[in-house]
Amino acid sequence: MWAPASPRFPWLAVPVLLVVAIPVADAFLPPDIHLAHLLVVATAVTAMSYGPRPTALVGALAVLALITAGVERHMLTTENVLVELVSLVALSTLLVAFTLLRDRRARELLRARMVSDTAQRVVMRPLPTRAGPLTLAGEYHSSEADTYIGGDLYAAARTADSTRLVIGDVRGKGLASISDTAIVLGAFRAAAHRPVPLPELVAYVEDAVHWGLTEFSGTDPDTEERFVTAVVLDIPDDQPVAHVISCGHPPPLLLSHAAGTARPLCVTETAPPLGLGAMSDTPYTATTFPFHEGDRILLYTDGVTETRDDQGDFYPLAERLAKWSDHAPRPLLREIVADLRAYAGDALHDDTAMMVVQRDEAPASD
Repeated sequence: MWAPASPRFPWLAVPVLLVVAIPVADAFLPPDIHLAHLLVVATAVTAMSYGPRPTALVGALAVLALITAGVERHMLTTENVLVELVSLVALSTLLVAFTLLRDRRARELLRARMVSDTAQRVVMRPLPTRAGPLTLAGEYHSSEADTYIGGDLYAAARTADSTRLVIGDVRGKGLASISDTAIVLGAFRAAAHRPVPLPELVAYVEDAVHWGLTEFSGTDPDTEERFVTAVVLDIPDDQPVAHVISCGHPPPLLLSHAAGTARPLCVTETAPPLGLGAMSDTPYTATTFPFHEGDRILLYTDGVTETRDDQGDFYPLAERLAKWSDHAPRPLLREIVADLRAYAGDALHDDTAMMVVQRDEAPASD
């Protein structure tokens, strides 16, 4: 179970060679110089990189080497050699027990990590690279190490004649917000494929999120403060437009293929964040923006725009984005991520999510 250094044989040969060399060296050294106590090093080195069987083997060889050295010097029955022998046997036994326990813990950790990875990938499914006439790419960074998802989310779904996208940001970050992330994504996936207008879709997601946050919050003291900012898009296959509803989320950025610019898609009416929809009686209203062949839309969370440099200045996403207006979705995200890390000194301390959608085909004319 324990993964040794590579290549395996040369590293295992080091303690074995030590076991062989010490008795040989002892035969040529003066009587007052005794190296046999160093045999414990061979067993310890083996236990650091290998499992219980190699450790037990090297430990047994070390004990035999100590006996051999004692016989060569006619000192096997002396008090000093007997103490060394008992100490070596005891330490070798403890090291074998340590490797057994370490390997068992490593297997438990591996199983737990596999379950965690599988669960997280089920919640945050990979984006398809193609959806109708669109090319998609997504990028995600969790603020917590060894996790794939946290408080940010994105997803895509197809209807018969359009593609629907959502990106959102749960209040909070990291592992503690995964349950809220799952609620939003589950609600979106359950309804996004239905041929209903975009306002009805967002209203359904709002109801599901409000119920989910209340149902699964129990007696949490911050239940009233839990919400999710989000922006939802509906992009028809046969029209050069994108319909957008924003629920308190940063506006997407449109990269115009013709103009080579990046401008925000600011909706006319911003709705409350998901989970707080009951605070407003105003129905959801979609804002329509031109979205022509070759254009790209970047959706992102505030973890991107709130990244700071060493002077405390926020990352100027729209300004930087204009430099890469001719990049395809995946190369565009690679440029942003590399630039973002360089801007922040290679340390991103918040969840960040980005999604790029590009229209590859012009809608058919009537």
